[in-house]
Amino acid sequence: MTRGWTVGQWALRATIVAGLLLPDAPMGTVATVLVLAWWGFAFRDEAHPQALLAAGGLLAAHLAAVLASYGPRDLPLDPATVRLWAVRGALVFLAAPAVFIVAVVLRGQPEPVGIWVAGLAAALVTTVAAGMALTGSSQSPQEH
Repeated sequence: MTRGWTVGQWALRATIVAGLLLPDAPMGTVATVLVLAWWGFAFRDEAHPQALLAAGGLLAAHLAAVLASYGPRDLPLDPATVRLWAVRGALVFLAAPAVFIVAVVLRGQPEPVGIWVAGLAAALVTTVAAGMALTGSSQSPQEH
């Protein structure tokens, strides 16, 4: 069975083992980046419906890691915190079908000039705006 593994599959498995041996290392992030890079190279020509399932799996893994970061293993999670992150995850997942539909509709269309720069700029503005909104809402003004 191991003879059929690709270089990417070996790299992913090595990253997982490294994550088990080095729990404080960012191996979860490395594994996610490896999977995303593989998808980028493997599925250049088509939009596969399985991408929606994979997006849900990546989101679930991320949310599990966020919830795990709230404290030690023996500390129970507050149900309100779990609900908060579940709702946030569901809202984020709503983008996956929308992006998939756009990819299917635009398949085969010529690529407009500057589309990647515009997409990167939109992602950057969205990230900064979300960061400012979330940071501003979680901090209370200090009284002097």
